[in-house]
Amino acid sequence: MNGATGRHASPVRVPRLDEANSEPGDRTIRPLVKALNVVLAPLSRRDWQGQERLPGTGGLIVVANHISNADPLALGQFLAYSGRWPRFLAKSSLFRVPVLGRLLRGAAQIPVERGGDHAVDALAAARTALAAGRAVVVYPEGTITFDADLWPMRGRTGAARLALATGCPVVPVGQWGAEEFLRGRTVGLPRLWARPTLRMLVGSPVPLDDLRGRDVDAAVLGEATERIMAALTALVEQLRGEPAPEVRFDPRTDGGPAAGRGAA
Repeated sequence: MNGATGRHASPVRVPRLDEANSEPGDRTIRPLVKALNVVLAPLSRRDWQGQERLPGTGGLIVVANHISNADPLALGQFLAYSGRWPRFLAKSSLFRVPVLGRLLRGAAQIPVERGGDHAVDALAAARTALAAGRAVVVYPEGTITFDADLWPMRGRTGAARLALATGCPVVPVGQWGAEEFLRGRTVGLPRLWARPTLRMLVGSPVPLDDLRGRDVDAAVLGEATERIMAALTALVEQLRGEPAPEVRFDPRTDGGPAAGRGAA
């Protein structure tokens, strides 16, 4: 097997954060990432590939598949040590958790109110961050996948809307391994003894230039979202060394976790 799919990939030597990341940050996110590395380093291995495809400066939309409640930690660490401070679109309930909410706000993460009139506020905040040259992380599925085997499911249009409105590049990052800490939608104590290999594979920017400048209707958003999900799925296939299902799980028609290919 090659480096992307091999179970025995050589471990990644992670440089000191101050060497790896010179992007302007704030006083909160840098010490948080350093503390996270102290925790994750002895509990996991790393197989990181394609970091050279991440633009070092400028507004950037990072899209990733969502497989676990633990994977934002793995992805955030990967991006920070690749030279970009991640700004996640995260569910607003996390910002109401004592201490955690203060840290998230201090690290300039972006709350998302699902449904209602405030749902668009997150996209406006994301556009502001992109205009300031930040890297914004979007899970285009909108939530942890409902697919029983944790394959990427049908995407939502948020990442496509951001990309078409701002012109910023959309760079996909496939990930695999964090599900060994907490599988799928599991909530609880992580399997700290698992010591998984956290695999990250960066792809080429999703080609969207032909869609920019057109009227942003349902068809254009659907096409852009499909290209984003196809790019992510291809990366996950490389990481897992197996093909994805021909038809993606669709929680709107497959009935959520209890239907289709089953619960995660």
